[in-house]
Amino acid sequence: MDPAKLDLDTLRQLAILQPESASTRILALLLCGAFLIAVLMLVYRGKLREEYTPIWTMVAAGMMVAIVWFDSVRLLTRLVGAWTPSSTLFFFGLVFLLIVSLNYAVRLSGLSLQLKLLAQEVALLRQQLAAHGEVSKTDDTQS
Repeated sequence: MDPAKLDLDTLRQLAILQPESASTRILALLLCGAFLIAVLMLVYRGKLREEYTPIWTMVAAGMMVAIVWFDSVRLLTRLVGAWTPSSTLFFFGLVFLLIVSLNYAVRLSGLSLQLKLLAQEVALLRQQLAAHGEVSKTDDTQS
C-alpha cells in the first residue's frame, strides 16, 4: 500500500480489520470464566442477591460471545462509526457502568427516603411513649 494513498477511511478499515492475537483471546476467556465463577460463588455464599445474578451472568456471557465471535464487535464498530473495536468495547462498557450507577443512585435515593420516614416515625413513637410516661431516661440514652 502506498502511504500517499492512505485516507482516513482506509486507515479506519485497517484499524477495524486488525487481527486479534490468540493469547489475548485466551486470557480474555479465562478472565470472563473467572468472573462468572466469582458471581456464582458470591450468590452461593449470600453476598450477592439473586436478583442481580441474571444481569452479571448476562454480562459474562456477552463478553464470552464477543470474544469468541469477534466479528460481531467489528460489525458493531462499523455501525457506531468507531475507529477500533477496543474503543467500541470501552464505549459500551462506559454506557453499562453509567446505567448501573444510575440504577444504584435511584435505589439509594429510595432507601434514603425510607430511612428518613422511618426515623421520623420512631421519633413520633418515642414522643408518644414519653408523653404517656412509659419511656425511662435510660431507654432514650441507649438508642
